[in-house]
Amino acid sequence: MTRPTAAFFDLDKTIIAKSSTLAFSREFQAGGLISRRAMLRSAYAQFVFFTGGADHDQMDKMRLFMSQLCAGWDVATVREIVHDTLDNIVEPLVYEEAVRLMEEHRAEGRDIVIVSASGAEVVEPIGQMLGADRVIATRMEIVEGKYTGNIDYYAYAEEKARAIEHLSATIGYDLDECYAYSDSVTDVHMLEVVGHPFVVNPDRELRRTAVAREWPVLSFVRPVALRSRVPLPPARPTLAALAVGGAMAAGGVMWANRRRRPT
Repeated sequence: MTRPTAAFFDLDKTIIAKSSTLAFSREFQAGGLISRRAMLRSAYAQFVFFTGGADHDQMDKMRLFMSQLCAGWDVATVREIVHDTLDNIVEPLVYEEAVRLMEEHRAEGRDIVIVSASGAEVVEPIGQMLGADRVIATRMEIVEGKYTGNIDYYAYAEEKARAIEHLSATIGYDLDECYAYSDSVTDVHMLEVVGHPFVVNPDRELRRTAVAREWPVLSFVRPVALRSRVPLPPARPTLAALAVGGAMAAGGVMWANRRRRPT
């Protein structure tokens, strides 16, 4: 009997052209969640994230800033803002090349799984919009309907690989026949656990790793409004998202110490 397979996609700068969390900064300000100063700082974090021009300490400070920023936020308000503004904020940022890849994998019978360090309140609606089957995302501690600023589960670096392995053991995926896509060297571990790793718009370190390991390098350059394409099919009924809740941390913006496995 043939085992099921999946295509695992990082989200930020792999499926969409920006940080999924930071893209909502203006809407969070309009909703009364953050100040103008915090919004401007988030915009700067978005710039640094996009250019990849910050070192580990700067990225760590930005992640800490974003996670602590949400302390006291009402969870229902965050979900409402994301739901009401998703089409206007995220839909035009989706790479056409990523959408086409998902369509091709789906046609081959593979599940589509989004794996992101961003919070589930942001990642899950994007996954639904794209017709993803499952989502692995960060979750933030919630007490009495509000975020505390603490992280319960951080889907980042090695943890992405562990989550994929755990999900694969649960579903029965044949990882040797699975695919994975990411832009960041922090996702080397995620790429290593599948038989078909691809790097997308890679940062400098990941490009060097891809060349050394002969991993294919893809260039996604065309953000496109999904409504201009043939509508994606709805996700099939599956397990609930692996990580629910959500972090307002900037997904994928903190460098980690590299741990390369032998080629």
